[in-house]
Amino acid sequence: MTTRERANARANNQRANQYTEMWIVGSPEDLAVMIQAASRTGRLVFVSAPHQMGGDDTRHRRYLRLRSS
Repeated sequence: MTTRERANARANNQRANQYTEMWIVGSPEDLAVMIQAASRTGRLVFVSAPHQMGGDDTRHRRYLRLRSS
């Protein structure tokens, strides 16, 4: 591995470690409160559209990407 390849690999690993990705599940009202809190802290990078859990479950699921630091 060349020096340039090592530097690129290290930079990619550092960028990957800067984020936390998670699925959150709950009522639409609870999810809205969590997303607003993440947004107010400046950590929210991406939030997906809500997806219903299916069946007669009224909860929703959303994907979040948050800045780690």
